[in-house]
Amino acid sequence: MDLEKIKNRVLSFTRYIKDIAIVEHNHYPFAVIYPDFEALKEAKIINIQEELRWYAIELYNMEAEEAQKIKGYRILRAPLPKTASGEVDLAAIKELLNSKNVPEISDEDEPNDEIYATLKSYISTITKSKIVPSSHLELDLGLDSLNYVELFVFIEQSFGVKIDEAVFSGLMSVKSLYMYILENSLHVDFVKPDWGKILEEKIDEKLVYSPIIMSIYKTILFPLFRLYFRLEVVGVENIPPHPCIIAPSHQSMLDGFLMESVLPYKVLKKSFFLAYKQVFGTTLLGPISKHGQTILIDANVDLKHTMQYCALPLREGNDLVIFPEGARTRNRKLLEFRPFFAMLSKTFNIPILPVVIDGSYEALQTGKIVPRPKKIRVTFLKPIFPNGFESSELAKMTRDAIESELMRNPISL
Repeated sequence: MDLEKIKNRVLSFTRYIKDIAIVEHNHYPFAVIYPDFEALKEAKIINIQEELRWYAIELYNMEAEEAQKIKGYRILRAPLPKTASGEVDLAAIKELLNSKNVPEISDEDEPNDEIYATLKSYISTITKSKIVPSSHLELDLGLDSLNYVELFVFIEQSFGVKIDEAVFSGLMSVKSLYMYILENSLHVDFVKPDWGKILEEKIDEKLVYSPIIMSIYKTILFPLFRLYFRLEVVGVENIPPHPCIIAPSHQSMLDGFLMESVLPYKVLKKSFFLAYKQVFGTTLLGPISKHGQTILIDANVDLKHTMQYCALPLREGNDLVIFPEGARTRNRKLLEFRPFFAMLSKTFNIPILPVVIDGSYEALQTGKIVPRPKKIRVTFLKPIFPNGFESSELAKMTRDAIESELMRNPISL
């Protein structure tokens, strides 16, 4: 296995990696990455792991043979260990990967004032990791886009300081964020964010309804998919008669079109689809999205406004189709479910409809263009109602329901 060739190919996809080592770990390539934090800051990218995973590692995996796909990665805050000659110390990296001990974060001198104490107190409610001034909000504390919006709102309401992504991309440590608040604060309070109030704020965007075009899409796609993929649809009777969040598993680029084809006409006409602008806002797919009741989002731009826009269909009494994994599987296994869809369910007190899409991975694997005539089944499961559950619990319940169905009734390919 040519690990150096793999390294150079990964580097060719991105300018946000300063140094990378590829080692063989558990019989597969494994990437250890030291990001170019300055380049990420200049590009105003705040979701570092997502950027490096999907636009470097997975772009490489799309073209690699199975045995040479990168099956894991670790992002380091400090430069890669080097030997006395200046080469990457592969032995030290392998020792790091084989160690089961998580290094203890050392205590640091913390500012002794009300602003720092208030900021740290709030951050401790959204992470279980130890918080010290040098903690990186994403890489050390594990915060995500949902947490960032909550943090922006908390800082604005508690300190009178408004922060947008352009500024925030340079404040990704607790200390940097504290220093910025210290210089700009107008007052000190502790006001916990309320998603109900955040999502009910008025925004300029208007929903574009295209019921006729959506009906045409379904009329064309459903018989085509039935013939080519032997498409099977199960559990349509589980679709609630009132607004809900439709949460399908995500196996391939076919999945959005599959959902358009299988939803009943009455449901489809009032359903909006959430999709990434980088994929569905392109020259090829843009016209389809524009007239397909699709809400295009960018994970690094105006997060609060983006989430308010995503909630707009629910505010107007429609259904919202969200793929909770946020990306297509690369090995048929379910990815982690992001909590945004569950937060919407809890905030609007509407059910989640888990949907199992099975077989589309084999029909159109990542990196392929022409789908193969493999059997596909779409199964609508029983709705999950919020009923006082936390967002994390709802997300887990949805994932567990889909995973159980995939294991209980795997498709016969």
